[in-house]
Amino acid sequence: MSVSDAGRQPATNVAEIAERFVHARLHGQALREYPGTVPATLAEAYQCQELAISRWPERLAGWKVARVPEAFKARYPEERLIGPAFANNIHAALSGEVIECPVFEGGFAAVEAELVIRIAVDPPQRAEWTLDEVADYVGSLHIGVEVASSPLATLNDLGPGAVISDFGNNWGVIVGPEIENWRSLEEIGAQTFVDGELVGHGVAFTRQGALGALAFTLMKCAERGRQLRAGDVISTGMITGVHDIRIGQTSRHAFGEHGEVLCRAIKAQPHPSVR
Repeated sequence: MSVSDAGRQPATNVAEIAERFVHARLHGQALREYPGTVPATLAEAYQCQELAISRWPERLAGWKVARVPEAFKARYPEERLIGPAFANNIHAALSGEVIECPVFEGGFAAVEAELVIRIAVDPPQRAEWTLDEVADYVGSLHIGVEVASSPLATLNDLGPGAVISDFGNNWGVIVGPEIENWRSLEEIGAQTFVDGELVGHGVAFTRQGALGALAFTLMKCAERGRQLRAGDVISTGMITGVHDIRIGQTSRHAFGEHGEVLCRAIKAQPHPSVR
């Protein structure tokens, strides 16, 4: 394991935190500790995320959504959080096809079974959305997987301020087969296996879960002066849990009659721009 120089000096502001996480991600390196003081507010955390997005050399092509844990809601008083998904880390998969996804050696690495929305047309920038309104902008709903990975192994333990500051702990979205007639379904079940062992199961609700995640993303993007575009993907939140995965392991995410998605974790390599 190589450890980035970005973790050696204490960061004094969000710009330095963003710079150090971006440096570590670009070089495929781990960080020994959080590079500074964890953002104390949502505003500070998203400021850090915006700076990191501006420094990343790939096109923004979607968002991941996650719940804010109850233990942190007093400090970070929102129901959900979002993080960017970049075009080079969004993978289309057929049912049963194994997709290789990079994770950071020595960092945090996990997989999450999720429902993934693909946006049909550009939605307007608006501060308020109902579930019925956002449904009109869903082009398709898919089974899928979020690959959560960060150069910092303890990122999730530090809470939403840390997670938001480092791309929402996202490092990939697998877009699996489309769910036909999803509007007539109230819920979709899923199971997750890692190297053949069942590690979690759960149920996702199409309206409160998937559409709720889209509504939050639209509102949060409007707040930040950002707009979703046709073709963007929204990974709407974990169904079976957050499941640790090691380099070389394979996860299988089974969604019953809707198919399955398979992911093999591989070691993240330096970005072409720094090789």
